Amino acid sequence: MINSESASGWRYQWQLFCLAVSFFSRLPIPSNTPYSSERMNRAGRYFALVGLLLGALCGAVFTVVDWMLPTSVAVILTMIFSLLLTGAFHEDGLADMADGIGGGMTQEKRLLIMKDSRLGTYGVVTIVSALLLKYAALTELAVGKPLFLIFIIAYSFSRAVAASLISAMPYVSDPEGSKSKPLANTQTQTELVILAVCGLAPALLLGLDFTIALMVTGLVFRVFFTKWLSARLGGFTGDCLGAAQQIAELLTYLLMLFFLVN
Repeated sequence: MINSESASGWRYQWQLFCLAVSFFSRLPIPSNTPYSSERMNRAGRYFALVGLLLGALCGAVFTVVDWMLPTSVAVILTMIFSLLLTGAFHEDGLADMADGIGGGMTQEKRLLIMKDSRLGTYGVVTIVSALLLKYAALTELAVGKPLFLIFIIAYSFSRAVAASLISAMPYVSDPEGSKSKPLANTQTQTELVILAVCGLAPALLLGLDFTIALMVTGLVFRVFFTKWLSARLGGFTGDCLGAAQQIAELLTYLLMLFFLVN
C-alpha cells in the first residue's frame, strides 16, 4: 500500500510534468495545477518526456493521414500539426536568435534585436531553410521507415539537449521580459540525468549503435553551440534554447538518414 508521503511525491512529480507540458505546448493541463517559478524550474527535468508525448501525437497524426493521403502531403500536414501543437515556440526562438546574432555587431545589440518581435531577413532565411530541410528529411525517412518512432526519438532527444544548456552557461536576457525567466536557474545533476535518460531511451529501439552515435552527436553539438553562444552573447536566452531544440532535431533526422537510408 502506498503511504501518504510517497503519494505526495508522485503527485508533485505529476504536477511538474503538467507544468512542463503547459510550457512547451498548447495541450490543456488540470486547472488546479500549482504554479511557482521554483516549480517551473524543477519541471525542466521532464522536458524530454514532454517531447516524447508531442512526438507520439505527431507520429499518430502522420500514421492516420498517411493512410489516406500521399506521404509528402502527410508530412506537411504533420509539420503543421506540430507547429499548432507547440505554438511554433521553438521555431520562433530559432528565427529570433538568427536575427539577433546575424544582425548585431555587439553583444548588447544582438540581445536587443532578439527581443524585437519583428522578423528580419536572417530569421526568415533560417526558419524557411530549417522547415525545408525538415520536410526533405522526413519525406525520405517516411519511405518504409518507422516514422512514428522517428518523431518520438527526435522530439524527446532534441528537447533534452536544449534543456541541458541551462546548466552549461549563464542566462543573459532581461528576466523581467523573458518567457524563460523561470528556467534560468541552475539544474541539479539528478535533473540532468533524468533529461539524458528520457532523451536517449527511445533511441535504443533503433539499436545501440544508433543510440551511441546520437549521444555523441548531441554532446559534440552541445560543446560547440555552448562555445558559440558564449562568444557572441556571453550566455543563453530563451530563444537560444528554442534554436538548440530545432538544430538538435534536424541533426537527429540527418543521423537517421545515414543509419536508416544508406
